Amino acid sequence: MIQHRTMLKSADNSGAKKLQCIGLPGGTGIRYGRIGSIVKVSVKEAQPHSSVKKGEVLDAVLVRSRKETRRKDGTYIRFDENAVVIVDKKNKEPKATRIFGPVARELRDMGFTKIVSLAPEVL
Repeated sequence: MIQHRTMLKSADNSGAKKLQCIGLPGGTGIRYGRIGSIVKVSVKEAQPHSSVKKGEVLDAVLVRSRKETRRKDGTYIRFDENAVVIVDKKNKEPKATRIFGPVARELRDMGFTKIVSLAPEVL
């Protein structure tokens, strides 16, 4: 579960290292984000000479979450860290060309097929 001011790790090669969640689109009733949620993030730490700069506000999709997620078959999946991939909100395409680390299988059902195809491992 991701909420306002949660620190996140970038799981792509966009140049951002650490990001902070600054909003969960969907109105005031949305308090938490789960795997597959699109969140507004602010870049807190970035690599020099990259396409993203510190202080930029971007959209990102949550690909790994420390809070476990229940699947329809009764199993649960949990990751070691909270990680996001920076995306273009309109077409759900990642801005980066590579994805690092595993991603959840649920992303395919939510329409993030490009992220799933770029990921080295889908759990």
